[in-house]
Amino acid sequence: MKNNTWILVAHRSGARLFENKGPGRGLSLVSDIPHPEGRLKNKDIDADRPGRSFDSLGQGRHALSSEQEPTAHLAEQFAKQLSTMLDDGRNQQRYTRLVLVAEPRFLGNLRAALSSTTAALVTATVGKDLGGVEPHFLPKHLSDFVRL
Repeated sequence: MKNNTWILVAHRSGARLFENKGPGRGLSLVSDIPHPEGRLKNKDIDADRPGRSFDSLGQGRHALSSEQEPTAHLAEQFAKQLSTMLDDGRNQQRYTRLVLVAEPRFLGNLRAALSSTTAALVTATVGKDLGGVEPHFLPKHLSDFVRL
């Protein structure tokens, strides 16, 4: 089995998967995964709007609440897509350690989407949005979590 670390740097509108083959070996890009839907606002998503209902007493009307915002649903779907990709890499024995980097809310989505066997390989999580950081600057941000 390879002794590689995969580092997933993700946010709602995309992710980059990097690989580190050991201390002093730096980062190499494995995959760039765009998710342009993550940039949409709730009002821009073609989703059913909550219906309206009459109050049971009186003549007032009110909107029925939806259980989940459309943007949150899209983020969960993207996290599941990334989780499937990480599961595939684990099944192919392409890495032995995993580092997750994402803004805190999306990091929660990622953690929730991971299978237990893939979650067991997570050695560090970084609750920062580093999606816009150039790859050559990432080691500076990750030096406390992984030896690059």
